Amino acid sequence: MMESITLDIELLQLPETSPMSMKANQDFVQKLFDQWLALPETNRLVASLVNDVKAGVALNVVSGSSNANSGSNSPLATMFPARNGPPLSPRNSTGSPRITRQRTGLSNLNSPLKVVSDHVKELIPQFYFEDGPPPPNDLKEQCITKINSLFYGHEDGLNMQEFKLVTTEICKVPSFFSTSIFKKVDTSNTGFVKREAFIDYWVKGNMLTKETTSQIFAILKQPDHKYLVQDDFKPVLQELLATHPGLEFLQGTPEFQDRYAETVIYRIYYYINRSGTGHLTLRELKRGNLVDAMQHADEEEDINKVLRYFSYEHFYVIYCKFWELDTDHDFLIDKENLIRYSNHALTYRIVDRIFSQVPRKFISKTEGKMGYEDFVYFILAEEDKSSEPSLEYWFKCIDLDANGVLTRNELQFFYEEQLHRMECMAQEAVLFEDILCQLFDMVKPEDEGYICLNDLKGSKLSGNVFNILFNLNKFMAFETRDPFLIRQERANPTWTEWDRFAHREYIRLSMEEDVEDVSNGSAEAWDDSLEVPF
Repeated sequence: MMESITLDIELLQLPETSPMSMKANQDFVQKLFDQWLALPETNRLVASLVNDVKAGVALNVVSGSSNANSGSNSPLATMFPARNGPPLSPRNSTGSPRITRQRTGLSNLNSPLKVVSDHVKELIPQFYFEDGPPPPNDLKEQCITKINSLFYGHEDGLNMQEFKLVTTEICKVPSFFSTSIFKKVDTSNTGFVKREAFIDYWVKGNMLTKETTSQIFAILKQPDHKYLVQDDFKPVLQELLATHPGLEFLQGTPEFQDRYAETVIYRIYYYINRSGTGHLTLRELKRGNLVDAMQHADEEEDINKVLRYFSYEHFYVIYCKFWELDTDHDFLIDKENLIRYSNHALTYRIVDRIFSQVPRKFISKTEGKMGYEDFVYFILAEEDKSSEPSLEYWFKCIDLDANGVLTRNELQFFYEEQLHRMECMAQEAVLFEDILCQLFDMVKPEDEGYICLNDLKGSKLSGNVFNILFNLNKFMAFETRDPFLIRQERANPTWTEWDRFAHREYIRLSMEEDVEDVSNGSAEAWDDSLEVPF
């Protein structure tokens, strides 16, 4: 087939041509290549090479540039006279530091292609450490110097009280982690931590190079776990209760100390354990703001200023709201109890969905009863519908067929009871068609036929969607644009809806308690500091 191509002699008489001009004339180069293939010498060379490959013979073609006798017989020499031939690619005489090259076979054709022979093994330094990378020598030396100064004069080691300075100065974690670290090091329960044992745990155990969140995770978790359970937080909260000046007044009431610690833990898991498994992973801990809140609690003497998780006032509101509903004080509430929440604000249909355990399985083992932990999740979801855990909670309630979208029928099902309640209260009823348009205008879903969870998470008015569907009191407040709520938002723009609710409720509850005390003759007159500042 090659010999059938018409040979154009003029094409072979080339003037000197630059590589750039040849790249710009691809058609010409292709035609030139076809002419080269048509040469008899090319046919014989290709056939010989193919036969050698089939026979397994190493290729050893003699190039024109290396043998003067064969220079005139080479097809390359026929096409390109020596003085006009294109230059070869420059060679690196030193070679790569990673491999050595050997000129055999095709390399004798002065081809830029190289035959790679023996590989030189390159040592790759270790880049993964299960327990974290070892500390650099200078950091290690600085740490050991500080350790030596703190342990100086304590040959038998430091006791629990003396060890607190090590926690804050060397470990640089909140001071209420002192007992937990002490017990991690004092595995024999001697009551003392020796210098060598602490160096083994903190320096040689690579705790020194971990960032703070990973350090706290490692301190809290059990050795055989890769996650945290609720009980892992109890030792640090017990120490917080024993040492924090803002919680000192609770030391005479152990029962409320336990309730406070439980509430803090439930709040942590509500916001951070997004998987809902009860197993808090390092990834979840890093995504949350718990470590910052712990450090804030350690630095702030007024625990009520630590709004995230640790505020005693927030605990007080949650506990009192539960106690108000739990009329028989068995620490369980049923549907009829919950329907009274916030002056009968919720519809029966939404309460039924809560007790069907659709948004969350109850921890309570009593049939048809909600326990304290279950109530904590409910009240956090109800009073702060701007948070993602709340949006997920209520979305599951409204999504009757659990298909991941809220349809017109599902929205209408829940609004029907709201409409009926408005009519019974002689309120101006808003028809569902108008409400539906309002809901879609607030959310602006990607698909006009339904609302999905991501649509709600992307809207700042999502909480009002749920209030319209099942909370009459908040629906009316939204419709009338309650000026009190507007002033409160402007006064504390960084507060969440939960922070504002807890602040209002704490003032109300404390006033009621003072009135009761005054009526019993056991307290002085009204305290002006408890007045609502609006």
